[in-house]
Amino acid sequence: MHILLTGGTGLIGRRLCRYWLTQGHQLTVCSRQPQRVAALCGSSVRAIGTLAEYGEGPLDAVVNLAGAPIADRPWTSKRKALLLASRVALSAQLVTWLDSRAQRPQVLISGSAVGWYGDGGEHVLTEASPAVGDDFAAQLCTAWEFEAQQAQALGIRVVIVRTGLVLANEGGFLARLLLPFKLALGGPIGNGRQWMPWIHLDDQVRLIDFLIGQNSLIGVFNACAPQPVRNADFARALGRVLHRPALLPAPAWLLRLGLGELAGLLLGGQRALPNRLLAAGFEFTFNDLPSALNDLLGPEDVA
Repeated sequence: MHILLTGGTGLIGRRLCRYWLTQGHQLTVCSRQPQRVAALCGSSVRAIGTLAEYGEGPLDAVVNLAGAPIADRPWTSKRKALLLASRVALSAQLVTWLDSRAQRPQVLISGSAVGWYGDGGEHVLTEASPAVGDDFAAQLCTAWEFEAQQAQALGIRVVIVRTGLVLANEGGFLARLLLPFKLALGGPIGNGRQWMPWIHLDDQVRLIDFLIGQNSLIGVFNACAPQPVRNADFARALGRVLHRPALLPAPAWLLRLGLGELAGLLLGGQRALPNRLLAAGFEFTFNDLPSALNDLLGPEDVA
């Protein structure tokens, strides 16, 4: 299978490349820094700097994961513009490029996030649920999904993957927490009652591969484990795995002071469930948080 990835040098994209290379697929990664692709994704992965460089060769599937990190720095006007351009504008360019091709892929898997729902409070959120909030993250995801959905008019099967917090030991949300927790400085965020939809990186990779291979599946899928947890429970579980206390909360007022609007992303949450994936027959390897954390943070990682 010939697969094109945007965002292929990111956390999920790198693992996808390694996973698919073992299956013998032909991979191309479109990156703003194509010179880094071989080192990050594999020496046999083709690197291109623009979509036009792909040429007219065969293309079976596109996985669109490109996007600047959303939680790395406060959401200034300049940062918001970058987040929109790296997701929404790029997705629009991708669909335009697909429209120009004589041979089009069978499927487009496009990233999104459970932030589409907004801060859901205690609402149980399935793929059939409407949005319950309208913060910047929700607006960003709505516009991002809209552009990707335009590929349906080209006869391409479009699948939207609304991802929760991806847990990995090589980057992402969990990696940023390890140092403070190892120093016994970790704890809940705010009051700790906000829901955290999470997913192990291996399950994220497997479900994307699953969605590509199931020709009858279309539309939105929540990519999060079947058992979301509250933030305080997440902190306690991480503390237990690291054999450290998890008692020092990050006060909401301090987060709002330092992060501004971005603080809402940390203080809110979504009680999201992967109903459509489960109904389609996908089986999570890591259904509960302790099993995921124990897999990622074995004895060699804890010290």
